[in-house]
Amino acid sequence: MEYEKLPYVNVGYSNTPLEFLPNLTKEIGKGNIYIKRDDMTGLAMGGNKTRKLDYLVEYALKNGYTALLTYGGVQTNHGRLTVAAARKFGLRPILVLTGAKPDYCSGNLLLDRLMDADLIFLDTSSLENLPEAEKKQATEEFMRKSKEKIFARYAAQGEKVLDIPVGGSSSLGAMGYVHAAGEIVRQMKEQNIQARYLVAGYGSTGTFSGLVAGAKYYNAPFEVIGIPISPDYHPQEEAAAFIESFSQEYELGVHCKPEEIHIEAGPAEAPYYGVAYNTPDPITQQYIALLARTEGIFTDPCYTGKVLYGMVDLMRRGVIGADENVILLHTGGTPALWSKEHLDDMQKQFWCDDRKITVLKP
Repeated sequence: MEYEKLPYVNVGYSNTPLEFLPNLTKEIGKGNIYIKRDDMTGLAMGGNKTRKLDYLVEYALKNGYTALLTYGGVQTNHGRLTVAAARKFGLRPILVLTGAKPDYCSGNLLLDRLMDADLIFLDTSSLENLPEAEKKQATEEFMRKSKEKIFARYAAQGEKVLDIPVGGSSSLGAMGYVHAAGEIVRQMKEQNIQARYLVAGYGSTGTFSGLVAGAKYYNAPFEVIGIPISPDYHPQEEAAAFIESFSQEYELGVHCKPEEIHIEAGPAEAPYYGVAYNTPDPITQQYIALLARTEGIFTDPCYTGKVLYGMVDLMRRGVIGADENVILLHTGGTPALWSKEHLDDMQKQFWCDDRKITVLKP
């Protein structure tokens, strides 16, 4: 079906603010910096996955599904929003989480349980000491059998379960960010904003690929730069092939070559993706604090905090020119700031400064 004829529901809010960051711009001293506030999509503390769910939930409702199931890490933002969307539209929420069940419920997990989601942890810790090739094979086999078992269980309970990939990064989900690219272009015209680059996270690639395709479709004046959020990020060839695939499926009429996929991973000694996926990182924490103290805007430590670091570093190193304006895509995820591992790690940097914290006693 043609993209512009695709039906969707309003899971959250669109037309999120596109606004100037005067204090951060002054601090960096190069170009003008804007932010697209997709942390303000409304549902369940907001985030970019809401736009993908607009299309995915419509598909589920139209085709008689009774439950939404998706996957992710233990603190998945996409999972939280999928649970919320399911609850809003009367569907059963199921999360399949890769990792051991934490001893302590914090961050997104607490929000998931407040919404009464079914949580299924796939704990592969017993396989960790196997030789690498054997571990990979055993893990894949465990995942395959677990998925079969999970779907059989819910089928036996009379549920028709929609299988949503990690990050909602299907062809249909990506349409949410094709649509968002058009929204940004319209807002830029209305506000007379000129920007050469739009900087976004590069993870499961649904958001990024949708933006790249949408920028082409709507003749956007900006180039999309992707900042990897994990060291094992997808090669450009995969993102380009994904764009080609959904462009054909939904008749966008756009094409993309691997060399058009602009990814910036940062210097080898301090890559933008930090230590690992969703692992506390002191450099990312410094940039989270930078935006908080200049603009009063909070970013998460897994996605937008890393993208912010990448954007500012690219400006400081001249990869983004001194006179070139840039838009930061804020994809939400701030509940991760309150996950136990990040809270514990940030104590060292933000709770031990005697110059800023005063205790008075009688």
